[in-house]
Amino acid sequence: MNEIKVIDVFMNKVKVGRIAQTADSLCAFEYDPDYLQTGKSISPFGLPLKKEVFIAKRTPFNGGFGVFDDSLPDGWGALILDRYLKSKGINPDKLSVLQRLTLVGSSGRGALEYRPNNSLRMEEEFIDLNRLADDTLKILTSDYEEGSLDTLYRYGGSSGGARPKVFVKIDGKEWLVKFRTASDPENIGEIEYNYSLLAKRCGIRMPETRLFEGKYFGTERFDRTPRGKIHTVSAAGLLNADYRIPSLDYNDLLQLCHILTKNMEEVYSLFRQMVFNVAIKNRDDHAKNFSFQLIDGEWRLSPAYDLLPGNGFNGFHTTTVNNNGDPSKDDVLAVGIKSGLNRQRMNGIIDEINSKYELGPVDRLL
Repeated sequence: MNEIKVIDVFMNKVKVGRIAQTADSLCAFEYDPDYLQTGKSISPFGLPLKKEVFIAKRTPFNGGFGVFDDSLPDGWGALILDRYLKSKGINPDKLSVLQRLTLVGSSGRGALEYRPNNSLRMEEEFIDLNRLADDTLKILTSDYEEGSLDTLYRYGGSSGGARPKVFVKIDGKEWLVKFRTASDPENIGEIEYNYSLLAKRCGIRMPETRLFEGKYFGTERFDRTPRGKIHTVSAAGLLNADYRIPSLDYNDLLQLCHILTKNMEEVYSLFRQMVFNVAIKNRDDHAKNFSFQLIDGEWRLSPAYDLLPGNGFNGFHTTTVNNNGDPSKDDVLAVGIKSGLNRQRMNGIIDEINSKYELGPVDRLL
């Protein structure tokens, strides 16, 4: 792959700025002069909107910025990308951050796009989900490089998270559809679908969810609308926090939400999501599983996602609750109080979620 020293960053056809690579292999970013006059910061804490050349730190994103790292695949997406590159005779270990961003091009999560654009275009076409599911298991358990590798790369090479997944267009809508890993139960898709319905009953704002073919969990992409793409950044991207290890507390997330959105109702929404995660023992609640969106010039908490029971770091919550990885109701309330939330209203949210919980395996959540 050709060496790339500078790439341009766009958002909904507007040039945001450019990224270059320093002699020390660190990313340097500066906003475009025109964007400085009319735009909003794409990452208010790390890249404030001002005329300056920003230099990234070495860690935790290999010399890159968190907001751009959100565009890059990780987990399954990184695996399928590397496998695809190897099949084309390209050593993925030799690629720079800039080269990887051009491979994302216009196909990444959120609204940011990178030029030159070396991504593969996603088309609305018939997708054999059963075949893709079978091939994902082969890829996960072997050096398999045949079958649907090209298709999996085209539709899943920019995705994040550990579970195999693809981005597809079905009935005019864009969906993220997940497949199981070898260690998942056979009905993992149905399990996640049921928990998405439970979350909605508990008052959590969720995108539309569906169970495709009766077994593949799908969620409508909330970063895509008929009006265009929505700029979406994870808490990890905004705070340059390492999502691979415990790095945040829910107190940090609620404070982030308050400062960024300037809206206490959004903070209560995030508190509700914290209660739900603690209740169902979703301990894989790392910093990339919470996102914020820039909509009409204002930051908002994104719809919730990845809500199902899961092991965290050594069995504890990856995002601690009042510095506790195995929190109690008192810890949950303490986090809310630190963010200025009303105790009576918080108890009401906890009671509401308890009253809506109908799936088992426990009688009460908190």
